[in-house]
Amino acid sequence: MSIATKTGDNGTTALMFGRRVAKNHPRVEAYGAVDELNAALGLARATAGHEFVSANLLRIQQDLVILMGELAVASEDLERYVKGGFSLVTPAMTVKLDALVKEIEAQNISFKGWATPGATHHSATLDVARTICRRAERRVCGLQTAGDFSNDEIIIYLNRLSDLLWLWARWVETQLAGTVG
Repeated sequence: MSIATKTGDNGTTALMFGRRVAKNHPRVEAYGAVDELNAALGLARATAGHEFVSANLLRIQQDLVILMGELAVASEDLERYVKGGFSLVTPAMTVKLDALVKEIEAQNISFKGWATPGATHHSATLDVARTICRRAERRVCGLQTAGDFSNDEIIIYLNRLSDLLWLWARWVETQLAGTVG
C-alpha cells in the first residue's frame, strides 16, 4: 500500500478506527501540534551534547507517541482503544517530568526573569520545542473547550513538559558557562 492513499484529497483525515474529520478539526490540530513537538524534540535530541538530555528526551518522545495516540481517537471510540491494549496518558508520566525538574533545580542553575533563546544551538532547539509544546497545550485546551476531551492529565503533562524544556535550555546554557557539575 502506498503512503499516498489520496483519501485526504478532499480535506478530511481519518482518526483511529476510521472516523473521518476535517483536517482542521480541533482533535487533528491537537495531535498535529504534538507531532510537531515530537519532531522538535527529535532535533533537540540529535543536537544534545549531554546524555542526561538525550536519553530523557527519547523517553519523552516515546510518551508523546502515547499522548498522540490518545488524541487521535474520537471520544466515542476511547473505550475500544483501551480494550485494544493501547495506553492512555497517566499521572505517572507527569511524575517522571516532575522528577526531572527537581533533579535540574537541585543543581542550582541560575536564571533571572525572561530568557533570550539562542545562547547555544542546543538550548535554542529546546526553546523551540518549548514554544511548540505550549502551542500543543493550547490546541488540547481548544479540544477541551469544544467538549471533545476526557483526559485532563494530557494538559497537565504538556504544561509540565514545557516547564521542563525551559529549565533544560537554561541548564544547557549553564553547562556552557561551566557552573554546573
